[in-house]
Parts: sequence; structure tokens; C-alpha cells
Amino acid sequence: MRLALAVPPALAATLAPEAERYGHEVVARAAHGPELVGELHRTGPDVALVSASSVFLTEAVLAECDSLGIRLVAVIGSDIERRRALALGLFDLLDASAEWTEWERMLLGPGPQPAENGSPGGTVIAVWGPAGSPGRTTVAIGIAIELALAGYSVALADVDTHGASIAPALGMLDESPGFAAACRLAGADSLTIAELERIGQVYAAGTAAMWVLTGIGRASRWPELSGDRVTATIAACRTWCDFTILDTGASLESDEEISSDLFAPRRNAATLSALAAADQTIAVGAADPVGLSRFLRAHVELVETVQTDAITVVMNKVRASAIGVNPSGQVQQTLSRFGGIDDAVLIPHDLPALDAAILTGTTLAEVAPKSSARLAIRELVRTRILRLSSRDLSKIAG
Repeated sequence: MRLALAVPPALAATLAPEAERYGHEVVARAAHGPELVGELHRTGPDVALVSASSVFLTEAVLAECDSLGIRLVAVIGSDIERRRALALGLFDLLDASAEWTEWERMLLGPGPQPAENGSPGGTVIAVWGPAGSPGRTTVAIGIAIELALAGYSVALADVDTHGASIAPALGMLDESPGFAAACRLAGADSLTIAELERIGQVYAAGTAAMWVLTGIGRASRWPELSGDRVTATIAACRTWCDFTILDTGASLESDEEISSDLFAPRRNAATLSALAAADQTIAVGAADPVGLSRFLRAHVELVETVQTDAITVVMNKVRASAIGVNPSGQVQQTLSRFGGIDDAVLIPHDLPALDAAILTGTTLAEVAPKSSARLAIRELVRTRILRLSSRDLSKIAG
């Protein structure tokens, strides 16, 4: 890979030999932004590693990279630089003090998988689960932040019209619900990427960041999320980010038979529209007797709503205290026997780590990076969403 470096001299002296040792070619070095612009035009690198300070990262550099199709990775040396990069709309961020394996993962990370239904733009993933708090929001947040940490641009949207919870889970204000605002703009045919960035909030986790469209704070506002508006908003998000993660509601009822007006808004239209528009559905259930029973009953409805091959089953909160000896084996056996499900992903119930994340309003990846629950979600992202092979994973690990 051909690289251009525009970082402080001491860092450049370290990065250049490491890059070349791993088979990359450093085709340009620049001492400041104006010099980098000229070097980019002359050498045409694949990636520009640019310090996020005002000396190196300028609007002219951004414009030149966009014009030439050069990927720009911002090198972060302080919180001020991180905020500056985010303000400029950059989400490919790397800590200046990171080991080269982190740099290699950013450089070699695969592009987003194409949508299986042939839809243009980024990939849309809906996270669904039956009633009873199986952990939909926890899994949705975990998937979103793992994709962001892998170097992708990510939008996390709260589409739940019954109990939106992404904002409080991440310690964010939800006075102006981002997803509802996007739906209103979509209804007026005025939703653009600029508007999405205006109403979205940035959640930063170290050198990674993602966009968040918070949900409705009052359940009575559900008519704002009509089916047509939700579909149009999701289509706009495809052009905005590599991945859009939708945290949906539980109910799959279309409620047409109980409505006196067939053209009236449907409360569950947001969930049904999200599932219909998604390229992949992550179906989350709780791994206890009640949760398994609820999931298996609801799963029958789910396979009538979306294609079976687009569903990935995830059983959350796996623990011996609720399911008995060998909980993983028992859960797999139950799913296979009563639901014909043989390839479910199991997430251990790491209550201390989950409590710490809720207490601090952060993600598992930040508060407990070695948590068994976090590691299971990361593996889910790598093998079921990014579909990396063991060879790819070993390559990224250095």
C-alpha cells in the first residue's frame, strides 16, 4: 500500500520504518498541510496518515484527498486533536501512541460488505428481539462500536417506538430525537447527508466514533415514525455511512385488523419497515427458560417477516445460574430441537461489566474491553457481519 505521511518528525521517524517493514511504501512525507497538498497531487498515495493538528490537517488537505479519492486517516495526539478531527467529519482515527498492529488493522481492514439484496450504498443491520428485555440495545450498541473500532463509518439509530433506550444507555441527551427529526425531513423530501450530520450526535470512544440518531423520548410520539418515513430515512442513511445499525422494537403485529382506519399510522410500522429494509437481522433472545420460550414463539413470526437466510440468531445472557449445567450446550440443544436453529451466537452474561457500562454511560468495549460479553460481540461482528476468515483475523492481529 502506498502511504503519505504528514505527522510530527519524531512520529514519522517511527512510522516510516514500521510501514516499510510490513510491506507498505512511503511515497511522500510532508512537514505541514500546504506541502502535503502538493505531495498528494504529485505521488497519488492510497492512504494519507495526517496529524489532526491545524499544522497538518487543513481544509485544503481534505479537499485534495476527496478530489483524488485518497483515504485520509487522522492521527490523534490529544483530546483537542480528536475533537477537531470529529468536527471536520473524519472517523478514520488512530491514536499516535498505538502499536503498529492497530495501524495495520486500520490500513488492511476490508471494505463494507455489499448489501445482499443489491441495494446501493452502505449495509443496514436491524437488531430485533421479543418482549422481555433480551438485550437488543446492548447488542446494537456493541455491534455499532465494534464496527467503528474496526475503522468503518457507522450510524446507530433508535427505531423503537415503544421504549427508546440508546440515548440513556450512552449518556446522551434525547430532548431532540434525531431519528424522529430525520423522519420528518424525509417526509418533506428534505433529508440530506448535511441534515443527518446536523441532527445526529457524535459518540466518541477513544480513537473511534459513530453517529447516533436518538429515539423518541415519549412513546406518544410514535406517529412521527411512519413506515414510509422510516424507509426513506434508512435509504438516506445508506448513502451516509458504511453501516447503519437499527435498534428496533419487539412487536411484529401489523395491527391492520384492529384499526378503524386502514390508512392510519401503525405503531409497529417503524419496526416492520426497518426489518424490511435491512440487509441482515440480528435476532436477540434471552438465554433463560422464559426468554427462550418467548424467543421461539416470536421467531416463528420473524421468519414470516424477513428471509430466513438474512437472520442471525444471538442468545444473550447465557449463564449456568438460570439454565443449569453446561448452559451453552443446553441453549443450543433447545434452539435446535424446538426452532431448527443450529448456528446461534452465544453471549455470556457478564453482569459486572454490563452494570459498569450503564453506570458510566459508555460501551463494553471502553469500560471492560476484556469482558466475555464484549469479546463475544466482537467475534459476532468479525465472523457474521464482516465475515472475516481466520486468515484475515490473523493478518489483522499482526
